[in-house]
Amino acid sequence: MKKISKLMVLLMVAILVLGSFAACGKKEDEKPANTTANESNDSKKDDDAAPVDADPAEATPVTLKVWCPENQIQNGTMDTMAESFQELHPEWDITFTIEVVGEDVAKEQVLKDVAAAGDVYFFANDQLNELVNAGAIAKLGGRAEELVKTTMAETVADTVTASDGSIYGIPFTHNTFFMFYDKSILTEEDVKTMEGIMSKPTADNVYNFHFDSAGGWKLGSWFYGAGLTIYGDNGLDFAAGANWNNGTGLAVTNYLIDLIGNPKTAFEGDVSLSELAADHRIGAWWDGSWNYQMYKDALGDDLGLAVLPTFNPDGNDYQLKGFYGSKAIGVNPQASNMQVAVEFATYLGSEEMQVKRFIESGQVPTNLNAAEAPEVKADPVATVIVNEASVASVMQPTSAEFGSRYWSNVGALATEIKSGELNKTNAQEKLDTFVGTLVVQ
Repeated sequence: MKKISKLMVLLMVAILVLGSFAACGKKEDEKPANTTANESNDSKKDDDAAPVDADPAEATPVTLKVWCPENQIQNGTMDTMAESFQELHPEWDITFTIEVVGEDVAKEQVLKDVAAAGDVYFFANDQLNELVNAGAIAKLGGRAEELVKTTMAETVADTVTASDGSIYGIPFTHNTFFMFYDKSILTEEDVKTMEGIMSKPTADNVYNFHFDSAGGWKLGSWFYGAGLTIYGDNGLDFAAGANWNNGTGLAVTNYLIDLIGNPKTAFEGDVSLSELAADHRIGAWWDGSWNYQMYKDALGDDLGLAVLPTFNPDGNDYQLKGFYGSKAIGVNPQASNMQVAVEFATYLGSEEMQVKRFIESGQVPTNLNAAEAPEVKADPVATVIVNEASVASVMQPTSAEFGSRYWSNVGALATEIKSGELNKTNAQEKLDTFVGTLVVQ
C-alpha cells in the first residue's frame, strides 16, 4: 500500500507540473477571436491597462469605379459626395475613379464587359430586367433594400423590382419628362393642347414646337396617350402583342406625319434646342428635370412648365402620356469590394444626398422625406412632376421582351417620317411591319 501511495503522489506532481506549462502557453496564444462587452472584470482590468497611445489600425486600401452621367460631374456633385463618404468611413482608404457614362447607355456599356464596368453605376430602370438576366447587377439586401422599401413610394420601389420580386437598384430621381415652354411666345392656355401650340402665330424664325422621339422614349407618348398598348395594359401579356396598327394607331401616325412635316416644327438633331431656347426661338418642347437649370439660366422668368398637352388625331382629344420610371443606382456583382460598393450606392441614394442632388442639379427626389424639404416643396419642377405622374404618364414596361424588341425598332418610325420614307400612302404597311417585330413566339 505504501508503494502505491508514493507512486500516486509522483503522478499527481507530474500532472501539476505539466498543467502549469500548458497554462503558460494558452495565456498568450488562445485569446477569443471575437470579444464582447460582457467580458469578466479581470478582462476589463487588462483592457484598462493597455497603452493609451496604441496606433489605430491602418485604413484598408480600396478602389472604387463609379459610372455616372455628366450632370453629376460637371458641377462637382459626385466629387463632393465621394469626399463626404470617405470622411464617414476612415476605415477605408478609397481611391475613386469617376467616369462619365449616362443612365441611358448604362446597360449597353456594362454588358460589353461586366468585369471592367463601374463598381457602382447609374441606370434607367427600363434596363433592369436585361441587366438582371445578364447577371450584371447585384441583388440588394440589408440597409440598401430597407432604404428603398421604407423611404420611397411603392410605385417607385416597383421600378427597381425585378420579376423575381427582389430589389436591384436605389432610385434617386423620377425618370419622366414634361412640357417646357417660353412664356414670351406661348401662354399657359396655349400649351394645354397641341392644337393650341401649333396654331399660335409666331415670327418666321420661331418654331412653335420641338419634336424629339428620343429613340422612342418620347414617341411612345402619342400612341400610349391614344389608349394603344404593347403587351396589354400591364406590359406583360406577350400573347396580346401590340395594337399600334389599328385604326387609332393609323390616325396617330398620320397626325405625326403632319406634325413633323409642319415648317413650324423643329426636328431633333436638325437644330440645337438649347440655342433655340436661349434665343427665344422655340415655343414648347419636352424634356426632363435634369435640364431644367440650363433652360432656367437661359430664359429666366420666361420659362414655363406644364404637363404634356392633349392632342386630337381622329376627332377625339387624348391626353399624351409619357413613360414613367426612375433613374437608379446599381451595384456591379463583380465589384472589387462589394461591401464598399453597396455602402456607397446606399449613401448616394440617401435622403441627404437626394436633397443635395436636387439643389445642385434639379433632380427631384424619390425619397419621401427628401421630397418634404422646403427647397423641394417650393420648386415648380417638383410640382409639375407630381402632376405629370398623376395625369399624363404610363408606367414604362421593363420586361426583357419589350426592351429587346421595342427600342431597336421604334426609332425608325420618326426618322422615316422625317425622311418621307414613311408617309400616308404606306403608313399602314409600315405599322404592320413594326407590330410584327414585337411578336413574342
